[in-house]
Amino acid sequence: MLGNGVEVDVAIPRRESKSGKGHKDFAVEGDPDMSIQEAARRRDFTINAMYRDLMSGELVDPFEGAIDLASKTLRAVDTKTFVEDPLRIYRAVQFVARFGLTVEQETFELMKKMVHEGELDHLPAERITAEIKKLLLQADKPSTGFELMKALGIIDKYYPELVVLEDTPQEPDWHPEGNVWIHTMLVLDQASRISRRKNENPFERFTEEERLQIVLGALCHDLGKPSTTAIGEKDGVKRIRSLGHEEAGVEPTKSLLAKWSFGEAVRDAALVSAKEHLKPGMLSIQIDKDKMNEEQYVNSVRKLLKRIHPVSWRILLAISEADYRGRTLPGVDIEPHIASDRMQKVIIDHQLAEASTKPLVSGSDLIPLGVEAGPRMGEIIKKIEEARDAGEIKTREEALEMVEEIVRSR
Repeated sequence: MLGNGVEVDVAIPRRESKSGKGHKDFAVEGDPDMSIQEAARRRDFTINAMYRDLMSGELVDPFEGAIDLASKTLRAVDTKTFVEDPLRIYRAVQFVARFGLTVEQETFELMKKMVHEGELDHLPAERITAEIKKLLLQADKPSTGFELMKALGIIDKYYPELVVLEDTPQEPDWHPEGNVWIHTMLVLDQASRISRRKNENPFERFTEEERLQIVLGALCHDLGKPSTTAIGEKDGVKRIRSLGHEEAGVEPTKSLLAKWSFGEAVRDAALVSAKEHLKPGMLSIQIDKDKMNEEQYVNSVRKLLKRIHPVSWRILLAISEADYRGRTLPGVDIEPHIASDRMQKVIIDHQLAEASTKPLVSGSDLIPLGVEAGPRMGEIIKKIEEARDAGEIKTREEALEMVEEIVRSR
């Protein structure tokens, strides 16, 4: 890694021969006497097969990679050597998305054939994950890579959780863009944009790990729709509904992420996305329709943060905003996202991030009131928190009064 985030990979001249299935099954032998022409032929794409003489500054370009780079064309150097490493297909996917490239037709057909013949079957999850991570974090529009994966047959062959999205319709009044696949790709791109935007608000600046949680959460947020979507009629008008798709999205999210190796924090964020992505908007609507007062709203937000812990509320709000903006309704890509703004303000003003994980009373508060350490102490604390969740008490003082009542009533 050089300055300004520039990454440099060093490849020595070497001979490789495939000795079996998968990315690891290679016989590799360094060859310092290999010619530049032959070394370049071992590269994957022409844009990666160019050299610069550090002494003279001369560009050595045996396979016209500069021409392909200028025309934004991704072309295999040699179809015979390309097939030796199937991971190159995933590399092509992230290159296309990151650099706005178009795959040359012969290269496209070659990769499609490799996918069809199962050449990706034995790739290690860790190597696939590394390429998917580059796609998600370094591309302005990650959807471009997923569309290429679909065109190559990768989605159909390896990701059934995503295949069914294209066959799942949505209510046109809310989703004029079309099916769930189209919506998910729009949300994915919005999530990428939101996670990288330069914002004066410190709560909307994200680390690389948080950005990964946001974009993968966006990818998974509607995986429950295929199993819950139904078409019916209301007042003589056809309606499409996906009731319960949040909870239904849990299992396909687990299944999809099990194919990669992003880690527990990313998985947890994706599960929160599936189960809770609608909640910020739903709670905001209840406020607007006077079905909930401010006090009830604050308590509902606190309970939401309690449910999603340890996933940050900042991640959930970013995904919720991406879901809202990932549609083709006029103005949704630029207008304020009121639900997120409202919830963020309440969380900050009432310090709910801390309150959501800290009980009103602890064991040290109960001992002076005559409660001994043990199961009963835990039962009392649980009862206090249940009363708090129900909105019956709000402060520590009210909680202690309730404890005294419980102790006296025994």
